[in-house]
Amino acid sequence: MKKILIAEDNDSNFILMTYILKKHYQYERAKNGQEAVDLVGKNEYDLVLMDIKMPVMGGLEATKKIKEIRPELPIIAVTANAFDSDRQAAFDAGCDDFLSKPISSDICLATIAKVFGED
Repeated sequence: MKKILIAEDNDSNFILMTYILKKHYQYERAKNGQEAVDLVGKNEYDLVLMDIKMPVMGGLEATKKIKEIRPELPIIAVTANAFDSDRQAAFDAGCDDFLSKPISSDICLATIAKVFGED
């Protein structure tokens, strides 16, 4: 089973993500960007779901650092900011795809499948 790192500081958003993912994937949580970078450095993941607005280190900076460590690791930005400029900033940082909050279960799973080449 593929393993996903969920970088999300908000408990309710994390619980929603686990509800969506639990039947399909293993997952772990990082509560901020720095923790996500540290966990990627120590563990094997198949994908990172990266919240953009987080304490300690934001998702865009964390994405850049993770891509330095593991450039092949897919990262999907997850954010409430759905403007074109936010989407472009996520792609510029190295994200492979983009999900807008509130998260739809179907769209989330379809986006993950697309990144994994399973669509």
